[in-house]
Order: sequence, then structure tokens, then C-alpha cells
Amino acid sequence: MATCPQGHPSGDDDYCDVCGAQMGGAPAAASQPPAPAPSAEACPICQTPRAGQFCEVCGHDYSGGGAPVSVPVSGARFEAVTASDRTYYEKVIAEGGPDATAMAFPPYCPERSFALMGEQVRIGRRSRARNLAPEIDLTGPPEDPGVSHLHAVLLAQPDGSWMLVDPGSANGTQVNGKPLQVNVPVRVGAGDRIHLGAWTVITIREGTP
Repeated sequence: MATCPQGHPSGDDDYCDVCGAQMGGAPAAASQPPAPAPSAEACPICQTPRAGQFCEVCGHDYSGGGAPVSVPVSGARFEAVTASDRTYYEKVIAEGGPDATAMAFPPYCPERSFALMGEQVRIGRRSRARNLAPEIDLTGPPEDPGVSHLHAVLLAQPDGSWMLVDPGSANGTQVNGKPLQVNVPVRVGAGDRIHLGAWTVITIREGTP
């Protein structure tokens, strides 16, 4: 099994099954935090060492203290609509990331809608090796190579609203053009635009009753 530049074991030779980093990329910068020590708390689901509020492999929420959030059976209050954004893509390419030249804007990317239901909605790319199947699956086609397997998580609130958190994705997440800090939730609602990866945009809309 290969090891990514961040030190994660990966069954995928192109992009890390854990963080989505390119397997052939440069080693992690010295300024990045060290990997969790072997004695760190392990995820009760997949035994991965804890690195934040959410497990970076299976998405387990360590807080576990919130009351269950009820969702009307008639339909979701909000939906997430995924699409491609050429303006954002051109900005990413202009910033010259390590694998920017390998990222091509898709000639065709149909919109897809995902109802926001349940206590949490994970955003990312599925991984058979890690048994990870996010509720908003951006595997494609077309596939955005800049999206981590567990890129971000939407958390339902008791009042029916949603909070978005980035548990530590390789390429970061933006809401309405502002970068998210790792493990710092922000409220999102109808009209908000979430950018991630090389060209993916997710727009929050009012759901269908």
C-alpha cells in the first residue's frame, strides 16, 4: 500500500484515499502539524488516530453529544446543488497549485441535487478502500481531482439550519469567496455558494416540499 505526502496509507496510486492529496506530490511542508502520536485517541469506527472533530477517514463525529435532529418526512428544507464554476477554476489555475496544470475544466458537468437530511451530510469522493460513501458524492463523472475523500461536512442544527465544517481537506473550502478555517463551523443557508476542489461549486437552495 502506498503512502501519500501527508503520511496516510492509501490504496489509490493517484490520489490519497484519506486526504485527497496527489500521491506524487511534494512532501508535506515542515510548518504543517505533525501526525498524531500512536497514543492519540482512535476513531471507534475505523481506528484511525483522531485529528479533529471528525474522523478524516470515515467522518465519525467525536462530539456525539447533540440531541438527534428531526427532519420532516415530507421533504428536506434545503438542498445542495452541485455544478462546475469556470471562474473559480480559472482562479485556482492562476494561483498555480502543485498539480494545477493537470486539472482540466470539464466540457460538460450536469447539475445534481442532494437533499439535506439527517444529522450530518458529508461532502467528498467515495473510497472503496476506506469504505467511505459521502452523502454528497463528487466522484463524478466528471471527477474533480481537487476534492478530498472527506472534504467537508454539513451539520444539522435543532432550528433547522445547517453549519458547514472543513475537517482538514487537502485544498480547502470557501463559502461565498471566504476560506474556511479547519474545524471552525460556519452557518450556511439558501443562496450560499460553497467552492471546493478545482472547479466544484455547491449552491444551497430551498428544498422541495
